[in-house]
Amino acid sequence: MTVHSQGAVTSAPQDAPPKSAGRPETPAPATGASHTPPRGGRTSLPSGWLPYLLVAPAVLALATLLLYPLIKNVILSLQDINKVEFIQRKYPFAGLDNYTELLGDSAFWTVVVRSFAFTLANVALIMVLGSLIGILLNKLGTKMRLVLSMALVMAWAMPIVASVQVFRWLFDEQFGVMNWVMRTAGFSGYDQHNWMETGLSTMVIVTILVVWGSIPFVALNMYAGLTTVGAELYEAARMDGANGWQTFWKIVFPNLKPFFLITTFLEVIWVFKAFTQVYAMNKGGPDRGSEILPVFAYVEGQSQAHYGLAAAISVLTIVILVVVMSFYFRLILKQEEEQ
Repeated sequence: MTVHSQGAVTSAPQDAPPKSAGRPETPAPATGASHTPPRGGRTSLPSGWLPYLLVAPAVLALATLLLYPLIKNVILSLQDINKVEFIQRKYPFAGLDNYTELLGDSAFWTVVVRSFAFTLANVALIMVLGSLIGILLNKLGTKMRLVLSMALVMAWAMPIVASVQVFRWLFDEQFGVMNWVMRTAGFSGYDQHNWMETGLSTMVIVTILVVWGSIPFVALNMYAGLTTVGAELYEAARMDGANGWQTFWKIVFPNLKPFFLITTFLEVIWVFKAFTQVYAMNKGGPDRGSEILPVFAYVEGQSQAHYGLAAAISVLTIVILVVVMSFYFRLILKQEEEQ
């Protein structure tokens, strides 16, 4: 009810909203279109930014620890810095001279070939032996599986430098166990035999060391992958009369193909940059006959004081590894698309 100034009384709906004089009536907003601001007056970030904010600290740390040194190393590879320039703090620009010198040096290509042969031999042995031990773990009983797993873990956890010293003692010229074993077995010529007399024999010993230290990773992961293969598949293979090799090739390998791809990829990277084992065993000797690319770069930079040349070697090493891995990345991506 509304009372006018003249005293007339008119009836109106009690719950009708009052109209503002002189202003057009605006329609009410649609249901669900209103946005309630957060309490405290703060505006929330778009939800799409959250993943980037979460990975930002890791990206910043990687950029600080990896990207900046890489850029500095590339710049150093373009400079002619030797011992004299380093002492005088002079950094003359050399352009691509360091790369031209390396690519025209037969010693560099010898080291490249040796690095690839070393990587290929190690990765092949690691994957074959590691897979076989992983299959053995899957076949053993609980107690023997536990014993073998503990032995593998202890070998894997052993520090690299300590394992190198053990192998140096095993192949020692005077007190080595291998010379004693060969003499006990009746072989002649192993009285104070020098197992590291040549670069090839040194690389063989380093290969044994690297394979011994890398097998546990492959074996334990292989066993973990085999536990995911259903028992009904093995039963079906037995009913079809498949032997052990056919079962592996037709049942195990297709189901564990991603495991083989990723593990081989990791092993190639780890073996290709196996600096500690090679350098600690015989410092790349004798006569630099057991150097691979990381050791070659270190010797050129630290022993020969060719800092610009050593930086160029490291850059070329990264480029070679990226080119090799690009083909492997294609295999991994193709495998993901097939799945």
